[in-house]
Amino acid sequence: MHILYTWCFRLALPLMLLHLWRRGRTDSTYRSRWRERFGLVDSRENITNAPDNSPAPLVWIHSASVGETLATIPLIKALSERHPHWQWLVTTTTPTGSQRVREALEPVLNERLLHYYIPFDLPEFLRPFINTLQPNILLIIETELWPNLLATCYKHNIPTVLVNGRLSAKSAKGYARFSALSRNMLRHFSRVLTQYPADTERFVTLGVPAARINTVGNIKFDLHLDTNVINEAQTIASQWRNQTKRQVWLAASTHEGEEEQVLDAYDILRKSFPDLLLVLVPRHPVRSDNVARLCRQRGLNTVRRSEGIAPDANIQVLLGDTMGELLYFYGACDVAFMGGSLVPIGGHNMIEPAAWGVPTVSGPHLHNFSTVSSLIQESGGLVVAESAQQIANKVAAWLKDKDERIAIGDRAQKVVSRNNGALARTVDEIEALVPSNIS
Repeated sequence: MHILYTWCFRLALPLMLLHLWRRGRTDSTYRSRWRERFGLVDSRENITNAPDNSPAPLVWIHSASVGETLATIPLIKALSERHPHWQWLVTTTTPTGSQRVREALEPVLNERLLHYYIPFDLPEFLRPFINTLQPNILLIIETELWPNLLATCYKHNIPTVLVNGRLSAKSAKGYARFSALSRNMLRHFSRVLTQYPADTERFVTLGVPAARINTVGNIKFDLHLDTNVINEAQTIASQWRNQTKRQVWLAASTHEGEEEQVLDAYDILRKSFPDLLLVLVPRHPVRSDNVARLCRQRGLNTVRRSEGIAPDANIQVLLGDTMGELLYFYGACDVAFMGGSLVPIGGHNMIEPAAWGVPTVSGPHLHNFSTVSSLIQESGGLVVAESAQQIANKVAAWLKDKDERIAIGDRAQKVVSRNNGALARTVDEIEALVPSNIS
C-alpha cells in the first residue's frame, strides 16, 4: 500500500505543480522558492551554534498553514527560553504560514531560525532535505500526517512527535478506509500527544501503540494576553470607535461563500444598529480584493486596514487585509463571528475570542474543534447559527444587553483558564525525547 501511495503521488505531481502555478495568478508567492518543495535547500551553517561553538541540536517543526503556525509560536518560545542554544527549522506549506513564521519568530530566535517550505512527500525529495539539514527531532503539529515524511525520518533515526494531535471522527473514518497505509504510517511516530481522550482513542484504534500516546490537552488554551497585546487592542478599539460609543462586530477568518451571509446579517443588523461597524477579515488576505468588491457592490462604504485609515462615522465596513493582527481585533470588538463554519471547513480557533471574553456566533460546521466548541458552547460564549437571520438575531441580542454580554464573556474566559496547562506538559514530553547526547 505504501508503494502504491508513493507512485500515485509521483503521478499526481504535475497536477500539484499546476495547482501552485494557478494559485500564483492571485498570489505570486506561490510561484517562488520551488527548489525547496523538491528538497533543495542550503546547509545549516549560517545559523548560530552553541556557545562553545559545538553543533547545536536542530529541532524541526512542521505546521501546515497559519492556524497551526500560530499554535507553534508559544511552544517554540517556551522551549527556546529553556534551551537558548537550540536551533530551529520551521517548515510550512503556504506563503501565509511562511510570512507568520518570519514575523513572529525571527525577532525571538534571531540567528537560530531556518524556514523552508516542506518538500513534496516523496523519498527522492525528503532524503536530500534531511541529509542537508540533519534535524535531530521532528515535531508535527495537529494533523499533518504524511506517510513518506514519517517513514524517511524513521529510517534516519529521527524521533517524530505529533504535537497537539487531533483526529475528528470524520477524519478517522477516512484513515480507516486505508488502514494498511495509515497503520504503518502511525507506527513510525515516537510519541503522539493528543488534545482529548476521544482523539487518543481514535489514534489507538488506527494503530498507534498505546504506550506511545499521551493525552496532554490543547496547547491553544495556553493563550497569554500580555500587557503589550492588551494595549495594542485598546489602541485599535479607540481608533475604530473614534471617541464614540459605536459598537463593533468582527467577522473573523471568513471563507468564500461566507462573506455573503455575513453581509446579509449586517444588512439586518443595521436596521437596529445604524452605527454598527463591521470588521470583516477573510481567512486568506489574497481574497481581499474580491471581498472588497463584494462589499462595495452592496453600497457599503469600505476601507482596508492596510490603508491605515481610521474608519470614521461614514465607514460601514473595515476590511482586515493585514497579517498578524487578528488577536488584537478580538480585543477591540464587542461580538465576533467565527468563519470556516458556515461552509464545511470545520471552524477556526474560537479560543482566542473566548480568552478576550468576547461572545461568538458561528455556523454549524465545527468538526475540527468539536470538543473546544462544545466546552465554550456550554458556557454560553459560543452560539451556533445556520442562517443570516439567526446570526443577526444572536448578535443583536448581545449588542442590546451589555451586562449579559459581559457575563457570558466572563464564563467563556473561565473555560480557557480551566483548560490551560497543556503547553507545559508538551514541553516536558518533547524535552524527554531530544537525544541526550545533543541536548
